Amino acid sequence: MAETRSGDRMWAVAIAAGFWGTSALMREPLAAALPAPTIVLYEHAIIAVLLLPWIVPAFRALAGAGARVITAMVLIGGGSSALATTLFTMAFTTGDPITPQVLQKLQPLFAILLAVAVLGERLTPRFALFAVPALAGAWFLAFPDPLSISLSSAKAAALAVGAAALWAAGTVLGRLAGTRLSFVHVTALRFTIALPVALAIALATGAPLAVSAAHLPLIAALALIPGLAALSLYYWGLGRTAASRATLAELAFPLVSAVVGVAFLGAQPTWTQWAGGALVLASVTAMALARSRPRASGVVVPRDDAPEAVAR
Repeated sequence: MAETRSGDRMWAVAIAAGFWGTSALMREPLAAALPAPTIVLYEHAIIAVLLLPWIVPAFRALAGAGARVITAMVLIGGGSSALATTLFTMAFTTGDPITPQVLQKLQPLFAILLAVAVLGERLTPRFALFAVPALAGAWFLAFPDPLSISLSSAKAAALAVGAAALWAAGTVLGRLAGTRLSFVHVTALRFTIALPVALAIALATGAPLAVSAAHLPLIAALALIPGLAALSLYYWGLGRTAASRATLAELAFPLVSAVVGVAFLGAQPTWTQWAGGALVLASVTAMALARSRPRASGVVVPRDDAPEAVAR
């Protein structure tokens, strides 16, 4: 079915991303007390238990969805869920509470490039007009002093960028999987597939498998709000939103995260970080406003009557 502007659910993706932005309220204090793999393991275990009624139907649907969709879901679960969340949580232990979150602004660039390769979306030369300033702004956001980079800030930035790249891949692959699976099945599969991967990461790193009862309320809140609620709404919205536009809506994630970091976690960005944020926002907002003019944004979504890279 052709995608129309009136049917676009970019707003749902934005709300879901806003939920993700609240994760720092739970993840930052947990990261100070527990290893990242332990947090991620319990986070996925709670969600997988809640999704038990949908797991068997989801795997039945996956079995008939074809090899490309099966591969996409394995990569989403293992990479975009278990590994990416572990990298993101580890970033909180090596840097300030703002850096890991604001670097998620790089997701649109990663995902748009992946959408070109996987989904058949096309770039025009104008894409560089948005991408280059966004990358420059991300550099200023990542480092309080952009001309003096410390080992800890570089490590935190590398972990956050790695998570951003994996989550961007999840956006594109989730769009692919959504052509054959319902958003409920995609959500159930994501966390079910991620659970054994999260366990393997915890075992490989020697992270403890037990947590105290005092940590469970924060882990449960982390799993339910920026986890299950956000992902369910996200995949529902992604079903009618082009991957390149979805990544723009996901900018609500770093925006809410920055507000949370400043207001509740005591983060104090430098003036260069604020300038970098403004530069990134200006770049991606211009791209978002241009989405109704296919070539103006530098991204062209394939028409239904054109050859597509995704089997429907």
